[in-house]
Amino acid sequence: MFTRVAVGRARVVREVRAAAPLMAALRAPITARGPWLTAVLNVGAAHRLTGRPVAVVVEAHHQGRPEAVAFLHLRRRGFVTDVTLLGAGTPPLPDGRPPGRLLAGNPDAAERLAAGIHELLGTLRGPWNLRLTGLPMGDPTARALAALLPTGLIRTLRSAALVDDLDDVGPVLRTRDPGALDGWLPALLDRADASERELLRAAARLHAAIGQVELAVVPDGGRPRAALLTLVDGDDRWPWWGFGADGALRTQLGVPVVELSVPARGWPPLPGVSRR
Repeated sequence: MFTRVAVGRARVVREVRAAAPLMAALRAPITARGPWLTAVLNVGAAHRLTGRPVAVVVEAHHQGRPEAVAFLHLRRRGFVTDVTLLGAGTPPLPDGRPPGRLLAGNPDAAERLAAGIHELLGTLRGPWNLRLTGLPMGDPTARALAALLPTGLIRTLRSAALVDDLDDVGPVLRTRDPGALDGWLPALLDRADASERELLRAAARLHAAIGQVELAVVPDGGRPRAALLTLVDGDDRWPWWGFGADGALRTQLGVPVVELSVPARGWPPLPGVSRR
């Protein structure tokens, strides 16, 4: 096996496409699959100075399918480079379960992927701050990477899952029809935070086109009194984003998620003192 790094939107898009069989084999969540990551990349491409997407890829041989891959995002803040999972900083993400993945097909590939990420960190100019949030418990790549980082910290975080109680508010229209979603989308975007609108629009339309998002809306004339977008993968339903008063939506304790972090130290470093 060998490891390589792809930098920039165009190259990372190609790696996302090439990783589709691995994503399917590992039953990656919708938020760690090609359509979602493509929407994230498209949103990022519309803005300057938002950082660089990077893919760390482990392959058995040249031009082969990836055995493991990590999709990351690098962004400079002054002297410090923030390293996160691709999409982790692009809201809105669904809560209630781990949305992120470090994709690895077997334990050896996970070890090599961790080594590849570690090598990438070593190439960054100046100090860096690593924060890989939203991983599942027991992630083998995160565990192996933490072992390579003396100051690495793995911690478990709580998550809060949205619960669909729209039926308690009034008659609910539920549909996966892309045209119906498009008709309601402007009204939904009016209720979204400004930071959420671009990904909400792009990801909702893209996943509606492939039958992976459901719109539930309680109409009030021509406006939504309450609404919920749910990501759908076969029989699995994952409430994503919504709004509504009168108990239309509530939250409950979700599945724990894991964060691997390494905080940046001071810069510039003192003579003879490592930055890590």
